[in-house]
Amino acid sequence: MRAFYLAYSISPQAVGKLEDLPIFNIPWGHNIAIFEGVKSLDERLWYVNMVIQEGWSRNALVDSIKIKTYKRHGKAITNFQDRLPDPHSQLAHDTLKDPYNFDFLELAREHIEKDLEEGLLKHVEKFLSELGQGFSFVGRQVNLVVGNKDFYIDLLFYHLMLRCFVVIELKAVDFKPEFAGKMNFYLSAVDDLMKHPTDNPTIGILICKSKDNFIAEYALRDIHKPMGVAEYETKIVSTLPKKLEGQLPTIDEIEAELSAIPSSKAKRVKKKKEI
Repeated sequence: MRAFYLAYSISPQAVGKLEDLPIFNIPWGHNIAIFEGVKSLDERLWYVNMVIQEGWSRNALVDSIKIKTYKRHGKAITNFQDRLPDPHSQLAHDTLKDPYNFDFLELAREHIEKDLEEGLLKHVEKFLSELGQGFSFVGRQVNLVVGNKDFYIDLLFYHLMLRCFVVIELKAVDFKPEFAGKMNFYLSAVDDLMKHPTDNPTIGILICKSKDNFIAEYALRDIHKPMGVAEYETKIVSTLPKKLEGQLPTIDEIEAELSAIPSSKAKRVKKKKEI
């Protein structure tokens, strides 16, 4: 209780009115997780408000603190401020993260978009949790027919609070400026073919393996449709099949075996291996 009081009594907002803070609107266990796991006062209050808004369980809160959701929230490069009206632009910007944490996936270092997409949909509940509240899954590889040609969107969502479609394109490579042009095309098509007159403009999210912020900002500067660019992080695993992992000798074991062979024979073995 003393730690709880000291955690919030230094707040300028709390002077003389500690009882007015939202900390009393969340369970005691949530408060303990916050003031034990977070040091910054602003960050503590942010997590308190997110518990209220998102309805996080204590485990979900602990996980969010562990993966530093506060530091990633609203950090993506976007052009929302210039392409969406206030306050809708700020709400849309705050919806995005950078980087997105996909640690629930296990991908090879040289994976492709299909691997990423299939992994996210296999763990769609965790994927939706990482995206945040309000995202409703519409479909994968959604077909758009433009000029008698077929085009396919990686992932299509509808955001219940933003009241708009959200197009997500996955890129297992570094961000390239041409990605923004293709996304602009998809957003125009969705607005014409799928958007209801009462919906807000469709927004796009390019989630890439990595990005240069300056290149991303230049690429979005004169793009007419609202979109953002973010990175993703995931676990990298061995490319060996699981049934072979642990059965092959390690480098140390190979070197130890070679050192036990007479030098002339070892040279012949080494030369044969090189051939």
